[in-house]
Amino acid sequence: MTRPVFALCPALCLALILSLAVPALAEKASIPIGMAVAQTSPAALFGQEQVDGAKLAEARINAAQGGQEPHIALVFRDTAGDEAGAVSAFRCLLETDKVVAIVGPTLSQQAFAADPLADQAKTPVVAPSNTAAGIPEIGPFVSRISAPMSQVAPHSVRQALRINPDIARVAVLFAHNDAYCASETATFQEAVKNLGLTAVTVETFQTTDTDFTAQVAAVLKANADLVIISGLAADAGNLVRQLRHKGYAGLIVGGNGLGTTNIFPVCGAQCDGVLVAQAYSPDAVAANPVNQGFVRDFQAAYHKIPGQFAAQAYAAVQVIAEAVARVEKESGKTAGDSPLAALREAVNAALRSGTYLTPLGEIRILPSGEVEQKDVFVSKIAMNPDGQTGSFVLVAE
Repeated sequence: MTRPVFALCPALCLALILSLAVPALAEKASIPIGMAVAQTSPAALFGQEQVDGAKLAEARINAAQGGQEPHIALVFRDTAGDEAGAVSAFRCLLETDKVVAIVGPTLSQQAFAADPLADQAKTPVVAPSNTAAGIPEIGPFVSRISAPMSQVAPHSVRQALRINPDIARVAVLFAHNDAYCASETATFQEAVKNLGLTAVTVETFQTTDTDFTAQVAAVLKANADLVIISGLAADAGNLVRQLRHKGYAGLIVGGNGLGTTNIFPVCGAQCDGVLVAQAYSPDAVAANPVNQGFVRDFQAAYHKIPGQFAAQAYAAVQVIAEAVARVEKESGKTAGDSPLAALREAVNAALRSGTYLTPLGEIRILPSGEVEQKDVFVSKIAMNPDGQTGSFVLVAE
């Protein structure tokens, strides 16, 4: 696997690119694809998984060329965890790196700031982890392979009721300063209402918070049977840990922010038993040869089981590479021979045609840019005795 090196760009962003440099398309047959994900800041708990998944996709796709010139070359730019970082990364990829398409950014909050730049440049963006409402509506060059939480989140609440049919009182907690969390909690609260449950308290926090004394006290005072958390990795993990330390013993449902294996060291042994609805499961390999190969090669490369964010990043790179291949097949010439502007538009159109068999299962990007995914999963976190490592165990619905 190639190792990243630091580079500079005029937009004053920290850049992290693979050691395989990406010259102009006319000079090299490989197609530059941008990876704008969080490699620093707390959001790197997600971004680290995305880097791993993307690099594995690049290696497997290029290996399938049978020794020919690499088909794709990933260009990594660090978005950090805020809007400014994402905007800077996108500008670098669009103006300096001249990429054909962009995978990213890590957070929905960042997408609303950065995606319009790519849309204006008529460069396709494939969101690997932006599940908030309104992402595809940003523009005709924006799509996602990350199933929106409106399709995923309610499954975990229903699973909690299967485990404990006596649940009646629900505490809802969410980070009010993040677009994804605000969107996700609306879905959770609607599910609570539709299932005939009562939201006995709704508490807010910020993604930068570390002390959740007030929120935990409210949960305990409300005598909640179920706690639902919509946050990012670090804050949500700390909230779970503090709930358990203060004596909350009921079920906890976590949103997408708790869907990364990097959360385990944050909440430690207290992660055990948390339910998370996910768009991916490493256990779903029986009828999916793509996921079988992905899980096998990921474990060989990184010595751990892949999580949702790694699988989604892999899938995002995969669908772009397949779209490039469709363009080449239809045009009868290599993509590198096409003018960049024309290639970007052609790839964007190809992304929205046909289906893709990915580690996530079979997916399709609709003409609107929204993803259509056949399967979603509910997993339970199972921590190992060391209290630092664990796994997402698929729960049968």
